[in-house]
Amino acid sequence: MRALVIYCHPREKSFTAAVRDVVLEKLQEAGAEVRICDLYAREFPPILTKQEHEGYEVCPDNCLPVQQDVDDVRWCDTMIFVYPTWWYGLPAILKGWLDRVLLPDVAFMMPGPDAPTIRPGLQHIKRLGVFTTCGASWWLTTLVGAPGKRTLLRGIGFLCAKPLKTVFAAHYLMDSSTDSSRLAHLERVAKKLDRFLSIKQTPKKVAA
Repeated sequence: MRALVIYCHPREKSFTAAVRDVVLEKLQEAGAEVRICDLYAREFPPILTKQEHEGYEVCPDNCLPVQQDVDDVRWCDTMIFVYPTWWYGLPAILKGWLDRVLLPDVAFMMPGPDAPTIRPGLQHIKRLGVFTTCGASWWLTTLVGAPGKRTLLRGIGFLCAKPLKTVFAAHYLMDSSTDSSRLAHLERVAKKLDRFLSIKQTPKKVAA
């Protein structure tokens, strides 16, 4: 397993960082090769420039400004996003990563004479995970349409292998969260990852 973790949070001691640590721990337990893309630590430039947009469909030159990220995407068979939900969607730096890295001939193939619509380009990715936090409640996030979840699990998921194994977990009402709610969520993330990564837990022996 080759896992690319796209991590997004400006503060290292955030709860999102704690979720990231659980993800990395479980990947290690599963014996995965791991690459982590820490967008804020890298100060990743999220703006798709005029020059990049003009050359958006010129392959493979379109990859040159973000070549390392493109190489990471092409390398992995498992992609996991860990980020906070802001205004019901993705932080700007993460959306910018999608704009600049998931390019034609990388994430999808452009329409052509024999294809009236885009075609999937991420069919080497067999697992897709999303772990986030939301200030809003579950019902309000759902009412708005959960655009961040839709973009990643549906939008990117459409471009990936079929069948695609997915996992999603969100801690809602983060602004009123407690120590116990956060601990419970980390335990939920760990259990979901056990199933997602097919990690078999050894039953604990009960003393006689």
